[in-house]
Amino acid sequence: MHNENTSKPNNSDMEALEAEVREAVANGSHIQDTVHRLTLRAMNAQRIDLDSLQRIITAVMQGAHDGASQQLQQATNQAHAAKTQITEAVSGLDSALAKFAEASKLAIEEAAGQAKKFSDTELARTRSDLESLESLFLETLHHTATAAQGLIADVLLDISHHAKNTGTNVGSQLKETLATFAQQIASVGHSQVEVGASLAQKTADFVSKSANGVLSGIKDQSKTGKH
Repeated sequence: MHNENTSKPNNSDMEALEAEVREAVANGSHIQDTVHRLTLRAMNAQRIDLDSLQRIITAVMQGAHDGASQQLQQATNQAHAAKTQITEAVSGLDSALAKFAEASKLAIEEAAGQAKKFSDTELARTRSDLESLESLFLETLHHTATAAQGLIADVLLDISHHAKNTGTNVGSQLKETLATFAQQIASVGHSQVEVGASLAQKTADFVSKSANGVLSGIKDQSKTGKH
């Protein structure tokens, strides 16, 4: 998932993301929405590939861990609040990753609706990255849990086990997205022409619209444009 028009991730960006998530979790208000928004913003600012996604997920998880830890340090009776806050943070990250997967699907659907297609090479590369996305999320969640201590470790391990047993938002969305990719890759009609913009750029455009709260309208447009 290569995007020439956005910058490569750097340490300062990830440190800023981690700090903002930490502050959101420590403050304890609108955590899920805030983490969701911060994650989408980070995706939109980065050159999106599996490595940059891993750095984003890791930064969010570390920020959630540290913010919840701050709550516990303030008072032991904040344990329940810390559990709720870190659970909401993970949910916000999960839903943002699902939106990213949906954005990839919408980019494909928009092209298909215009009798266009992205290059086979980019489709295959992006599909490979997406196939690894849920595992990356679950592995990072589990790694953060095993590296944590006390209540935070217990909460994260519970969330990790629950996610593996019942599934995730991103995993559910990926089923639809990957099915759309399979259809597009299998489509070899001579009437189709390659899209001018890259799949990564179109996906980033949809991520940006999602971050700004207008993805639902775009989704409706893509449906009406399909044949």
